[in-house]
Amino acid sequence: MGVLFAVGAVSGTILSFEMGLLWPGLMGTFGQVIGLPFALEGIAFFVEAIFLGIYLYAWDRMSPRRHLLTGIPIVVAGTASAFFVVCANAWMNQPRGFTLRHGKVVAVDPWAAMLNPASPPETVHMILAAFMVASFLTAAVYAVAMLRGRRDAYHRAGFFIPFTLGAIVTPFQIFAGDWAARFLSDYQPAKLAAIEGVYQTGSHVPLTIGGVAGDHGLKYGLEIPDGLSLLVGYRPGTVIQGLDRVPPAQRPPVTGVHWAFDLMVGIGFFLLALGAWLLWMWWRRRGHGGELLLARPFLLLAAIGGPAAVVALECGWTVTELGRQPWIVWGVMSVRDAVNPAPV
Repeated sequence: MGVLFAVGAVSGTILSFEMGLLWPGLMGTFGQVIGLPFALEGIAFFVEAIFLGIYLYAWDRMSPRRHLLTGIPIVVAGTASAFFVVCANAWMNQPRGFTLRHGKVVAVDPWAAMLNPASPPETVHMILAAFMVASFLTAAVYAVAMLRGRRDAYHRAGFFIPFTLGAIVTPFQIFAGDWAARFLSDYQPAKLAAIEGVYQTGSHVPLTIGGVAGDHGLKYGLEIPDGLSLLVGYRPGTVIQGLDRVPPAQRPPVTGVHWAFDLMVGIGFFLLALGAWLLWMWWRRRGHGGELLLARPFLLLAAIGGPAAVVALECGWTVTELGRQPWIVWGVMSVRDAVNPAPV
């Protein structure tokens, strides 16, 4: 935990310089609009750092209960940091809180910018994902140890506590992901069209798994008839806006976005299945006494689940960022206008 925090502090410091050095067009124009969540994140970071220092260096100087309590502000401040930073990213997807007049930003409302329509689904989705990654990745370490024969109480607790938390969070994350996808259908239909490879606007749109973008749609994919229309509007007649409504120069790269989304969803259901498997094993053992014995195939898949959760997280960010292209601020500023024009 200490090493991860140190890496985060160093990389965060570098990132603060990168925002100005690499993206002067973005920060020079909109810095006053999105500065509030970054400032609040800085406060949360310092609270996290203070209590992490207490937690690590006062380990043998406090009672166990008081030492445990010092960990609570770390969780709260870490979650708050994620919320504030993702609010800034949500603003890039749904820019609010300013008026552009002759190319200049006026009438800035930082709170409206931070609490934009994309903030609720995006922050919930990201925070749940962070808990899933931390839970399954920690459990994976102990799963490997248990595969090597370490079945003592310490390793069992090290596995069951984080894995159970991850298993509980996973179904909520699937619902949060569904909420985020429905949000896209109303606020960023071009991104949803890229995610699902929808080229023509219409109803009865199938849900396509896999496939490669062609001239008029996805090729070689597995189609579920009316699937996307049913997921978005709960009825086959739901109209889905396609990429035909988007100028060719403003269309995201379909294949990369679509595959990243499919991989993220596939891993999510894989982790859901692992949680259901653990629940089933516990249910079968219930009332028989003794310890719950974990099968080696389950532990092997649990060990894979940790790195897989990280891959799913990265795929989610790929969908968020690549699906917004060519815009860095949706519909307002392109990446070309935001990036530093100096030669490499």
